[in-house]
Amino acid sequence: MNKGVKTDSKPETNILNQYKMSFPSPQNALDIFEAEWTSKLPDEMSNLKAGSKTLFNNSLLAWFIDHIGGVQGRTILELGPLEGGHSYTLEKRGAKSILSIEANTRAFLKCLVIKEILHLRSCSFMCGDFVEFLRRTNEKFDIIIASGVLYHMQDPAELIGLIANASSSVYLWTQYYAEPGPSNSSSEMNVQDSELAEYRGFKHKLYRIEYPESVLTTDSFCGGGKSFRRVMSREDIINCLKYFGLKDITIGWDNPKHQHGPAVALAASRK
Repeated sequence: MNKGVKTDSKPETNILNQYKMSFPSPQNALDIFEAEWTSKLPDEMSNLKAGSKTLFNNSLLAWFIDHIGGVQGRTILELGPLEGGHSYTLEKRGAKSILSIEANTRAFLKCLVIKEILHLRSCSFMCGDFVEFLRRTNEKFDIIIASGVLYHMQDPAELIGLIANASSSVYLWTQYYAEPGPSNSSSEMNVQDSELAEYRGFKHKLYRIEYPESVLTTDSFCGGGKSFRRVMSREDIINCLKYFGLKDITIGWDNPKHQHGPAVALAASRK
């Protein structure tokens, strides 16, 4: 016997144990995650209520696509699609295929909602750890999109090395560490300690940051799978990319005073 609760109000139990008794609509699907959406939907769906951030119309991703001469006919691996905003843009710009891997189960299900209501056909979403995927796969991709993921890693240098092994072109948006001062927002990152590290011969420094308990317990949290993360400096990130062969680097945007810590967006490719 199905014990689902018939309701059109905000669910008080498991979101997957509900009935929607109103007329079928895209908004019903979005409201499975009511008040949890980060992204504002694209203009053609402006009548639908979701989040507020313009991830479906991101100027930095658009810069990258233009910088590399477009994505038409290219195969793309996307790491951590969150709510499918970048996936949507890549499909609209003509990518041949987009494989998007998301470990957070709520974010993964949100991507499936987006895939359905926006009729995405070139995107495939997989639920799981993209680091494990990159460790095991022999598949090569024309482009890897790594937006908002590097600074959530335990071992960011490993991720860069794995990316370089699977593709010759990457878009990277990430926070980085800088010595706290009036010219940056590193004090907002709440770094606990630092340690010297080495990955496949690349020596670097890692800065450990604990996720606040108040953040870890929210349904909207989409950070790493552990209670802490390790970040690198901007210099070490760039040197790491070069070390693993992605030596042609163009900075598209750099904001040392970004709200949650210094951040950079860049394109890196093999010469």
